[in-house]
Amino acid sequence: MNDYLLSILLGIVEGLTEFLPVSSTAHLRLTEALLHIDLASGYWKMYTIVIQLGAILCLPVYFRARIAKLLSTFPGGERGDGTALTHPLGLTMVAFVVTAIPSFLMTKIIGKHLESLYIMGSSLLIGGIVMWIVDAMNAKSEAAGPGATNSRIHTWKMEEMSLLQAVWIGACQILSAVFPGTSRSMSTITAGQLAGMSRASALEFSFFVSMPTMAAATCYDLLKSVMGKGENAIGVSHIDSHGWVILAIGFAVSFIVAYAAVAWFLAWVRKRGFAPFAIYRIIVGIAVLAWASHWIG
Repeated sequence: MNDYLLSILLGIVEGLTEFLPVSSTAHLRLTEALLHIDLASGYWKMYTIVIQLGAILCLPVYFRARIAKLLSTFPGGERGDGTALTHPLGLTMVAFVVTAIPSFLMTKIIGKHLESLYIMGSSLLIGGIVMWIVDAMNAKSEAAGPGATNSRIHTWKMEEMSLLQAVWIGACQILSAVFPGTSRSMSTITAGQLAGMSRASALEFSFFVSMPTMAAATCYDLLKSVMGKGENAIGVSHIDSHGWVILAIGFAVSFIVAYAAVAWFLAWVRKRGFAPFAIYRIIVGIAVLAWASHWIG
């Protein structure tokens, strides 16, 4: 395939799947296998890091007004009686720290699992089932709305979150780092719903906690790649003009597609929930396991 078309295709895949609860890692790995390309080679490994960075950067742009409002109320909150550990931005950093330290310490385990289609297929399947069950459990409370009696939901917006909820979500997010295919988005959204959060509040917090988490992980990987450190890493000096153009195309496509996906996803979830994404995960998970069994076995 032409490098320019390949860059556009991979940028679309990354942009579409990075923030939907379907696992961008699994979809890039499947795309790699289907197209018979090697994304683990030096240049293409850097490319996947760059397009992920493009997707990440769409979030602060999309949520710029929301971020500005939260910054203006930090640390006291809208009512002025909060603290740094009860403010949404503080809770975001708590979840990030809870996730980042264990994930960093387990990088060798993560690296091994990245190569396994069995792990990805199982994670997609199991995650889809769990997501479907949890969303169905909360569906009646979602329909009733705030103020309903005997509701499973008691947190309707990020400003109402507790420190314990943030710690719980951060801990569950580790699963997505250790088991590719789980999806960082799925693990944080489902964890939030289990902790009594509404679909909208769980989704919004998922986006916010992904900013520092993904930025730190991506920038760390990019730094290693740029400096030529690590397995299959490539230094900047080894990239020619053609290579830089391919990187720029992938970055731009991923940013634009991710921005559109975030806007669409927020609107969809508020009205319809996560069941279609859960069903999609289950179907793809079964297909991946069947394919892996035939391909490897």
